[in-house]
Amino acid sequence: MEHELLRYERLAEDLSSIIAGGNLRPGERLPSVRRLSRERQLSVSTVLQALHQLEDRGLVEARPQSGYFVRHAPAPHEQPNARSTPEEAVPVDVSQRLIRVLQTGGRPGVAPLGAALPASTLLPLGALQRLYGSVARRHPRLLEGASHINMDEAALIRQLVLRSVGWAGPLAADEFVITNSCTEALGLCLRAVTQRGDTVVVESPTYHLMLQLLETLDLKALEIPTDPRTGLSIEALDLATRDGQVSACLLVPNASNPLGSMMPDEHKRRLAKLTAERGVAVIEDDIYGDLYFGSKPPRPIKAFDKAGNVLLCSSFSKSLSPALRLGFVAAGRYRRQVALHKTVSSGGTNPITQLVVAEYLESGSYDRHLRSLRRIYERQVDAMRAAVARHFPPATRMTQPLGGFVLWVELPDKVDTTALYDRAIAAGVAYVPGELFSASGMYRNCLRLNCGNPHTPAIEDAVRRLGELLAS
Repeated sequence: MEHELLRYERLAEDLSSIIAGGNLRPGERLPSVRRLSRERQLSVSTVLQALHQLEDRGLVEARPQSGYFVRHAPAPHEQPNARSTPEEAVPVDVSQRLIRVLQTGGRPGVAPLGAALPASTLLPLGALQRLYGSVARRHPRLLEGASHINMDEAALIRQLVLRSVGWAGPLAADEFVITNSCTEALGLCLRAVTQRGDTVVVESPTYHLMLQLLETLDLKALEIPTDPRTGLSIEALDLATRDGQVSACLLVPNASNPLGSMMPDEHKRRLAKLTAERGVAVIEDDIYGDLYFGSKPPRPIKAFDKAGNVLLCSSFSKSLSPALRLGFVAAGRYRRQVALHKTVSSGGTNPITQLVVAEYLESGSYDRHLRSLRRIYERQVDAMRAAVARHFPPATRMTQPLGGFVLWVELPDKVDTTALYDRAIAAGVAYVPGELFSASGMYRNCLRLNCGNPHTPAIEDAVRRLGELLAS
């Protein structure tokens, strides 16, 4: 009897050939699982393995209660180019403008294309609610703990260690500190490795929250040119760190926000070696690492760290729920300093939430949920790219994200997205102006769009209205 592995791979190749030959066109439904099982004399599980392989290759998509369909190709569009950046580090001043943008973008009736948040309908909220009740009943004494004591739950640490086997190798349990979000993790790491007035390397453009943290801690930002596909320039980083003036790097190498770029493994290896040799700590935000669009998960920079010099931060806010406020940091040789700052600043992280997430991870539900969520986010990003191509002005460029759910759009030079922002809100559409992703105020002709919501007719109409405004 032919080995099951070879049988599902053969089915996957046959279906792939039919799609490539145009016999099944984008949007058309594949034969049902039962039909393929009957006609190919395969088990249902073998057929599903073949279809999952085609999903991972981006050829088909599963639709609930409907079956499997050939995916539409993403809208072709020219990508932005990496820009030259200032050679000197600069103080940061974005917080007040950013707070205003996020507040106005959350008003009722405004299309949610601003803040990078997933739609609640995509999250396993029912399962989490049931787990909260179950954990509270089985562990009633968790409500009695002292909040100022930083006690991490062993069950959650164990799950994080197990997950790290796949992306870093594994990490040691005593490296981890559980935090109240990825934001808190990043702030704790900055406090652990920098002092007031220090210079920190960031991507350009970089996540606006990172600039807020630098501003709050009175740190200067040194922007490094960043490619929309491969991320931060290692050559530029080499030049920037030769004089010993850089204390740390604050980076999002996997599915970066806002570009959606993915740093190649060889670049990560070079970065880890270079920064360790020069005593430059690396603070890595891997919050989108599980939300990749390719066939295999990307490794973090931490996977190439030989000196304990990389502090890996993440959370579950983009995949399970932003309301959990549960993050972590694998702090390497800086673990003691990070834990001390955590104890002083906020004490312990909610132990019930820690156990809820630990049990959800242990059950296998998280990986099943991620498998579906990755495909959904990829479809939503593709739909947003297609809508931008239809409605935005000619000569618009946009990224082709390799993960996550945000889209970076570059408009003609004459467009000022900061100046147009109030008019967009009045028209019922939110976005984040590009200059908020730069310490030096670059990217005024750019904006970031949130693709975390299903692409409904209402979202399509919001993109149309925004395109008309930008063209005017």
